Amino acid sequence: MGKLVVVAIGGNSLVKGNEHDTIQDQYEAVCGIAANIADMVEEGCEVVVTHGNGPQVGFTLRRSEIAEKVAGMPGVPLVNCVADTQGGIGYQIQQALTNEFIRRGMKQKVATVITQVEVNSDDPNFHNPSKPVGSFFTLEQAEELKQEHPEWVFVEDSGRGYRRVVPSPNPIDIIEKEAIKSLIEAGYVVVAVGGGGIPVVKTSEQTYEGIDAVIDKDLATSLLAEQIKAETLVITTGVPKVFIHFGKPNQQALDEITVAETKQYVLEDHFPKGSMLPKIEASLSFLEQSGSRVIITNPESLKAAINNEAGTHIVK
Repeated sequence: MGKLVVVAIGGNSLVKGNEHDTIQDQYEAVCGIAANIADMVEEGCEVVVTHGNGPQVGFTLRRSEIAEKVAGMPGVPLVNCVADTQGGIGYQIQQALTNEFIRRGMKQKVATVITQVEVNSDDPNFHNPSKPVGSFFTLEQAEELKQEHPEWVFVEDSGRGYRRVVPSPNPIDIIEKEAIKSLIEAGYVVVAVGGGGIPVVKTSEQTYEGIDAVIDKDLATSLLAEQIKAETLVITTGVPKVFIHFGKPNQQALDEITVAETKQYVLEDHFPKGSMLPKIEASLSFLEQSGSRVIITNPESLKAAINNEAGTHIVK
């Protein structure tokens, strides 16, 4: 058996802007990433794939709201929108990977696990919405939507426009982790914890029920990687490496850095809260618990990164 690697794909990497946001556009993006993941499998890695759903869950939620308003259709709760997008994106990744393996004459099989992730109902993040979902809007568009829906909250997202934000509680347990482990042991490439997982809380009867939120996919991926004892966590993003002094004349790419160095960069505010900081926090959590290496890079560099030829590598 090869080394176990968990690879996180960003939801935004599957939607290339408002002009390329159809299901077909998304599938074409998934196929490109599937080829990169297949490269890793050919290199001897056991791979678990996770993915974000920020744009997609916002689209699904908005469709539900419009259908309810225009046609009187029953509304779909946010937690169900998370489940819907987890299944839909998981299906596309599963199919794309399966087809890529067939084209390469590889025998690997792929399975998607609809994954619930436990959160705490008392998590303070429920009272402080912070997770961007859906499309990017101009300030004028956001203000118009705010007039129509006073309860909505919008934030500026990394200089790219304004987006609606929803609660994002911290993950505390991956409910289907044993099923995921079993599939890995059976030789499957597993797609799991899509969109950060379906958020659920434990009731007084020790049963589970869904709760409206969207969990940060990097934090949930880090927890999954810890619970299944992965050796390496790979977080894909829009840049080939992590930078300090990003966008400034003294911008510097980071190749290999230690946990201690990473924490110092965090203290110096090198990583924006809306983009790179959650990835760094997830990386540190994984390394402080059980992991040995985190790689942050773009999807195109996955094969080179796993061979220490690309990306930013964070080590103990």
